[in-house]
Amino acid sequence: MSQTKQSTPLLQVRDLHAHYGKSHILQGVSFDVGRGEVISLLGRNGSGRSTTARAIMGLVPPTGGQVLLDGRDLAGQRPYTISRAGISFVPEEREVFGNLTVDENLQMGMQPGHDDAPKWTVEQMFDFFPRLKERRSTRAGNLSGGEQQMLTMCRSLLGNPKVILIDEPTEGLAPKIVTVVGEAIQEIHRRGVSVVLIEQKLTIAMKISTGVCLLGHGHIVFRGTPDELTGNPQLLKDWLAV
Repeated sequence: MSQTKQSTPLLQVRDLHAHYGKSHILQGVSFDVGRGEVISLLGRNGSGRSTTARAIMGLVPPTGGQVLLDGRDLAGQRPYTISRAGISFVPEEREVFGNLTVDENLQMGMQPGHDDAPKWTVEQMFDFFPRLKERRSTRAGNLSGGEQQMLTMCRSLLGNPKVILIDEPTEGLAPKIVTVVGEAIQEIHRRGVSVVLIEQKLTIAMKISTGVCLLGHGHIVFRGTPDELTGNPQLLKDWLAV
């Protein structure tokens, strides 16, 4: 890999805009994700966090800006094109194929991958989440919420992405499952996949992240380290306190 490619951020979001109808949700969002980084997008509900992920993935058509992966602009491309380029998405809604088994759902996520991205196998997924192995012949629609979350993460990883976007992975899960999911995200990071994490639980985001971006009213209002954010009580009060 060339020195230039190593030094350039893997994912560059530049002046990203998006609308829902006449509502201007994203109003110039910009941030970088380096190789092997975990960047958390934080903010109150309605700040634009999930819309940012969905706009990157092409599920919400951006109305301006760039989404550069290894220098290639993917903004406005079809979601399957963006996925094949190396970005995977774990939606908050999980969106499993309910009539298919766990094994069949995992097969649906498989892609050849890229030379510069980690390669994943089904057996590695079962190492992450042994419960899925026990239920590999079960229809996904019959899984618990926590099991569906595990399945969606694994299905996304089997696309062998360079970057994985994970939207609210611990929402509604029991504390024990939250811990398991958090540990899996850390292992994904350790194996070299860059992560963009949207997470309401500040303690989890601060533990996992190498950097944070705080959104407010469709803008990035802070970029820095977890320590810099937690060391600024006024910033926390203004943009995160309920």
